[in-house]
Amino acid sequence: MPSLKSYRLRIRSVQSTQKITKAMKMVAAAKLRRAQEQAMAARPYAEAMDKVMATLASSFKGGSGPKLLAGTGSDKVHLLIVATADRGLCGAFNSSIVREARRTIRMLLEQGKTVKILAVGRKARDQLRRDYASLIVETITDLGRPRLSFADAQKVAGRVSELFDKGEFDVATVIFNRFKSAMTQVVTVQQLIPPPAPEAGSTDAKPAGGAVYEFEPDEGEILADLLPRNLTVQIFRALLENAASFYGSQMTAMDNASRNAGEVIKKLTLQMNRSRQASITKELIEIISGAEAV
Repeated sequence: MPSLKSYRLRIRSVQSTQKITKAMKMVAAAKLRRAQEQAMAARPYAEAMDKVMATLASSFKGGSGPKLLAGTGSDKVHLLIVATADRGLCGAFNSSIVREARRTIRMLLEQGKTVKILAVGRKARDQLRRDYASLIVETITDLGRPRLSFADAQKVAGRVSELFDKGEFDVATVIFNRFKSAMTQVVTVQQLIPPPAPEAGSTDAKPAGGAVYEFEPDEGEILADLLPRNLTVQIFRALLENAASFYGSQMTAMDNASRNAGEVIKKLTLQMNRSRQASITKELIEIISGAEAV
């Protein structure tokens, strides 16, 4: 049976850990509110841009129009932008994204496609390089320090555009966690290049008569500015959703850790009290036995 000193040391150690998890929970809760507001504010604009791009993409078929909109006409090489966090201690946030990335990679490889990975976040790199190190073309880390900004999305979008201009891939897809609540995040796979055409039965599909867009002053000039901006906006939205999901998942994980630490402290305290009571009872028995012997 462990000594009383051993129990006290273990209880003190768990209490120190509990203080850390409670502090991390409070910090995550404070950051979650701002991150959630930013993610919610970015959704309407990003979704509207996505719908416009999807409708425009359906009007450029057969490789006509700008490459960012119509694509290369092939889907042999896929670039997966796997967006995770740089840090852990956030429950299943990172692992759920990487799990979906692995599933997508296996599916594409089985179809005979070539897969390349752009890891955004250290956890994406660390977990995927165990099995797919040869597929990782680059890793982008330290985004959102001290605060996530549009410049961070421009950094990722600029690298994606550079690879696309060099003909390194045909289709680009981003995998991230969409924020739903502090306890629920939805793993989302969104195709960025080329924008997927709206489904035939969806409300966003182009009307039967065809959507007519008038470009002023010039179609090429407007699309040359709009398409890279849309790519950056979609990536920025993914990063904002990820940030809110990360803090929500971290807050939940640290709350569970604090509760578990409290349960461990109770069990250790009960065991320590039983051990101390047994020690006292043993000493009393020895004293009484010695007195009776005299």
